[in-house]
Amino acid sequence: MFKLVRYITIFFITACLLFACHAWAPTELKRPPLKVIFGSFIGEYPGIIAQEKGFFKAQGVDVELIYKLSPQLEQANFSAGKYDGMTSALGSFIILSATNPDIQGVIVIDESTGADVVVAQSQIKTVAELKGKKLGANLGGFSEFFVTEMLKTANLTSDDVNLVKLEALEIPQHLKNNVIQAGHTWEPHVSKALKLGGHVLFTSKQTPDLILDIIVFRGETIRDRPEDIRGFVRGWLEAASYWKENIQEGNAIVSKVLKIPSNTLSLEGVNLTDLGENKKLFQSSNPNSIYKTAKIYADFFIRSGNVTRIPELKSLFNSSFLNPPS
Repeated sequence: MFKLVRYITIFFITACLLFACHAWAPTELKRPPLKVIFGSFIGEYPGIIAQEKGFFKAQGVDVELIYKLSPQLEQANFSAGKYDGMTSALGSFIILSATNPDIQGVIVIDESTGADVVVAQSQIKTVAELKGKKLGANLGGFSEFFVTEMLKTANLTSDDVNLVKLEALEIPQHLKNNVIQAGHTWEPHVSKALKLGGHVLFTSKQTPDLILDIIVFRGETIRDRPEDIRGFVRGWLEAASYWKENIQEGNAIVSKVLKIPSNTLSLEGVNLTDLGENKKLFQSSNPNSIYKTAKIYADFFIRSGNVTRIPELKSLFNSSFLNPPS
């Protein structure tokens, strides 16, 4: 009986000690998910695959992806801290940095090698025939520079056409209604424009190294959550490689999540940049580096009056997340 009482007493004391230790142990605070907004260009979709295949989770980071047809309209919310990161065309990023310098591009996710196009009404056969016509583009961003480069091929300038500010998704209907005679867009809007009688006049295949998409994070997030961003970058790159090797499955995943027909998804005309390509793009000595292309955009936007000054370009990019943790 005495032994039994002693065992019960020891058990009770041990249980109390374990409970006390647990009660006083510091509670691990779960980090909120990284909130990243993305748009309707196919090069922005590897994040969906990373989410659905668990690549982000495997890297120890929780991610919330927010899909918007036009992320540009959300830039103010991004700057205000509603989102941690966003996808952005390089040119649009340069414009945004003029008013919000505490942001950095951490990875190049794609290069458009034909996926960006200018579609035109059937009677317009050459770029030269755009003279005096209405040309739709998202002014004050990379779209404006792209169509300006197109016009150069016919010795035209933006003064030779009437530029109309339009989003990519608005181009097909405005083309059909003769509000414009040509406009810059991409899939899935290109297919719609072609069905409505338009044809492809010019593509980004003719402007190599010009149209790059990147992922941008707010400075506060970069300083507070560097390992989460590193995990995000790793997960994204894994998803991009996976998609290129498993195109049909990747298309099916994106189609299901975004509820869009899989036959409108094609990686033709877009290069999902891998780790090696990123490292080259972030080398300032590389003649095709992101710094060189960013300067081309910056000079254009200053000349066109879209901005009055640009932050130091080297401060706008952070390649450290491409490297393994030190």
